[in-house]
Amino acid sequence: MGSRPYRGKPFRDLMNSNYFPLANMKKSVAKLKASDDIDVPTLEYGQYHLILTPASKWPEGSAKHWHKEKGRARVDLSAQLNTVPLSRDEPGVIPLTRCDLLDACVRKCFNSEPPIPMKTNIIMHAPSDALADRHEIRLEWEYKRGSDKPTLLHLTMVCPHRPEKG
Repeated sequence: MGSRPYRGKPFRDLMNSNYFPLANMKKSVAKLKASDDIDVPTLEYGQYHLILTPASKWPEGSAKHWHKEKGRARVDLSAQLNTVPLSRDEPGVIPLTRCDLLDACVRKCFNSEPPIPMKTNIIMHAPSDALADRHEIRLEWEYKRGSDKPTLLHLTMVCPHRPEKG
């Protein structure tokens, strides 16, 4: 896993510091709303990362690798049909593709009042996984007991299994 710095703990901790806990998520929403480079109500996964954390602060030059991988992930996920509702409080919203679901989830986090914190992780498929050659997204909401309103999003990007080079 060494050549993919965006899967390591330094990268994950840096990214998650933008979305968790709630106080950090509120700061990030304010930063995005103040930016001319993004429209928060229509944002998509991948548009906000470099606004919240400039590439120069990413560990091991990971921003350039991540940018390419994010594009590949969006293409893969756009080809995967989705049947899962957005969340328990919006059961009638069933985005068409897994990429649309990912975008809808992050939009819900950034646009809710108060915003909903996120914890993100990037992992790699095992060689034996079904469809190990493509990206997968795992989105799990946490809820307060007895409530259908989400309080936290666990967002896991699963990258394709690729043997390390050299």
